[in-house]
Amino acid sequence: MPKTAPLSPRPAPAADLMASLGDLLRQWLPRQRWFAGKDRPVSELGLLSMTELFPGCLHLLVHTGHGGVPAPGGGAPAGDCYQLLLGVRKHLSPRLGRALIGRAERGPLAGLTVYDALHDPRSAQLLLERLRHPGTAGPLRFERAPSVPVPAGLPPRLLDAEQSNSSLVYGDEFILKVFRRIQPGVNPDLEVPVALAGQGCRRVPAPVAWFRTTHPQEATLGVLQPYLRDASDGWALALQALASGDDFTVQARELGRAMAEVHLALAAAFPATGHDDNGATAAAMTERLDAAAHSVPALRPFVPGLRGAFGALATCDSGPPAQRVHGDLHLGQVLRAGREWFVIDFEGEPSRPLAERCTAQSPVREDIAGMLRSFDYAARQRRPWRPEWARRCREAFCGGYAALAGWDPRKKHGLLRAYETDRAVYEVLYEARHRPDWLPVPMAAIERLAVRGD
Repeated sequence: MPKTAPLSPRPAPAADLMASLGDLLRQWLPRQRWFAGKDRPVSELGLLSMTELFPGCLHLLVHTGHGGVPAPGGGAPAGDCYQLLLGVRKHLSPRLGRALIGRAERGPLAGLTVYDALHDPRSAQLLLERLRHPGTAGPLRFERAPSVPVPAGLPPRLLDAEQSNSSLVYGDEFILKVFRRIQPGVNPDLEVPVALAGQGCRRVPAPVAWFRTTHPQEATLGVLQPYLRDASDGWALALQALASGDDFTVQARELGRAMAEVHLALAAAFPATGHDDNGATAAAMTERLDAAAHSVPALRPFVPGLRGAFGALATCDSGPPAQRVHGDLHLGQVLRAGREWFVIDFEGEPSRPLAERCTAQSPVREDIAGMLRSFDYAARQRRPWRPEWARRCREAFCGGYAALAGWDPRKKHGLLRAYETDRAVYEVLYEARHRPDWLPVPMAAIERLAVRGD
């Protein structure tokens, strides 16, 4: 194997380093699954932070801009901060071909090959060693929970299924989520599991180690947690049940109980007061509906009925108190290991500002409505569609939730209908833009919610 090319012990100035990397990253970044600006050219690229993590591996925070192209919905030009771990060698081993970014033509790295170091087992193992032994590297801070031992030498493998981040599994014992799109503050995927562990909630794997940066602002960069090696996600299990004609109501009821347990622990860990303002929420929902109907003509015949759902929200009771929630709950965010359900990925919707993702809100809003819509999506993955399967799962999930939470989502009909309708409107807009073949899935829910509201 070719030796790693030594880097200068004195890092090059930012301008010099970007002379080597700028052209390579402008081409490579838009091709990555976790890059949010695929539909806009990267016309601005700036280096915010650079640390030589170990010889042959650079840790970078880079800012991307889009040359004055307005962000979706208007406003200031869009830009993001991304975390990169770049390997630098004279020659790249053939087994790392998928990791190739390119060969630098000028600047301090001229003549060297640059690649995504998370694909490199050696770099991945050295990253784990950093987490095993807390300390600092420039602005980077590596920290861990001392009560959980992390063995040395665990073989790493990079998961292919990640969308918005990158994850490394070590020896089928631990999983390290490396956040790609970085926002200032403590990431909820660290903050929430730590808090839930403090409440004794075992439905969420507790963080074992993590790393963060203090420059240019405090931000979470990655979290190491136990890996549930024999677990299957709820989406895969639901599709298996549908394919074999099996009932899924027992699992759905147990999932409802598990989610109620998590919500109770969240309410205790993050005390909040008050309720959502139903009037303001209904007005915002109506505004989103009007914008979606303007873009998707198929939605327009149902607008009067959907407006009725939002109008009913403005006059119904406020429902359960606002609290911290998961924020992006669906069948892909829950794992079943043995007979137990576990909840993962508390990052929320990465495209939303961090402060918004941490705001207290009704548990019906994202979590319960999100899971109910997920059952519907599963039921429509193959023909013949199985709406009755979805209805039974929805009933079972709500029943399991009510048994532990002390209140029944089904008895908050106006609240549940409005939030599920709002979710379906979002899905219609998303599918019309990105997956038009899937548009019939949320449109079937739109018809149901607009006409009958059940």
